[in-house]
Amino acid sequence: MRTRVLRMPTCAGSSPSAPGARSTLESWVRGAAMRTKLRALAVLALLAAQLVAGVCPAEAASPSVHVVQRGETLYSIARRYGTTVEALMRANGLTDPTRIYAGQRLVVPAPGTAQPAAPSGNVHIVQRGENLFRIALRYGTTAQAIARANNLRSTSLVYAGQRLIIPTGAAQPAAPSGNVHIVQRGENLFRIALRYGTTAQAIARANNLPSTSLVYVGQRLIIPTGGAQPAAKPAPAPVQAPTSGKWIDVNLTTQSLVAYEGQRPVYWATVSTGRARTPTPTGRYRIYKKLRSTTMSGPGYRFRDVPHVMYFHGNYTLHGTYWHSNFGRPMSHGCVNLRLADAQWLYEWAPVGTLVVIHR
Repeated sequence: MRTRVLRMPTCAGSSPSAPGARSTLESWVRGAAMRTKLRALAVLALLAAQLVAGVCPAEAASPSVHVVQRGETLYSIARRYGTTVEALMRANGLTDPTRIYAGQRLVVPAPGTAQPAAPSGNVHIVQRGENLFRIALRYGTTAQAIARANNLRSTSLVYAGQRLIIPTGAAQPAAPSGNVHIVQRGENLFRIALRYGTTAQAIARANNLPSTSLVYVGQRLIIPTGGAQPAAKPAPAPVQAPTSGKWIDVNLTTQSLVAYEGQRPVYWATVSTGRARTPTPTGRYRIYKKLRSTTMSGPGYRFRDVPHVMYFHGNYTLHGTYWHSNFGRPMSHGCVNLRLADAQWLYEWAPVGTLVVIHR
């Protein structure tokens, strides 16, 4: 039986050795190479555009991490990175600036980090030496209102360069027959009078108080309307106030400090003075030395990098305090403790030779 062999027709170019097949393969290889080059050029163009726009991913602003070394404080770390103690505390969820330890990893916020602006209200950029109280006076509102508008936990936690929303219409209008104010912790008549645009003497007269310093937490005070009323016979001041020049008044009873230019008050702060066993001396003194920062030590304590120190009598000083926040009550070994922002403002404002009057 004869076997028949069937031959399949051969299409042109189906054989690998055919010239047409080689031409097709070479065309495909050249096309693939061209596509690869185009993709590489696209990537290079994208990177170039990012460099021109200043948005290089490797250099985008991001927080850095600092490992705390033995002997360091939040204040010294903040100075090293050009930031503030308050900013470091917020970035790391700290509530006590003294509770850090060697080996702790701290997030250092990137410089220039700003808070987004609210849809309404003015925006104020915090300047060096400012605090919420001073800013509030400028805009006719209160430090508490600004703190609420910016979700701040404390009226002292601001830093240079911070963007603050100034609420519109935050100041409380005076009622026609007089407001009633309930005294809060750390307040005195002077601070309350500044808030309502009157004087401490006028409030004392409206409430039949024998002295401008006799107020207590929870006390209800009538705030007179129409500004200050002239007194027939003003109550005697506890100290003889200068009539010109810069001077500082420290009231041990109210735990407050007021900076004056002549008889005009320009700044107010709550302080912590000496405890019963280590009292702050009373009298009239002069600032004789100023230090940006120094180490303070004594029996049972040693604090490094104490900021904005001003000596007024022996080793007694006015200085910034980062190891406690109990301002408004005696806490010190005799010095006058100030919040960091208050100490910085006072340091920049008061030259050597400024009078310091301390009394009860």
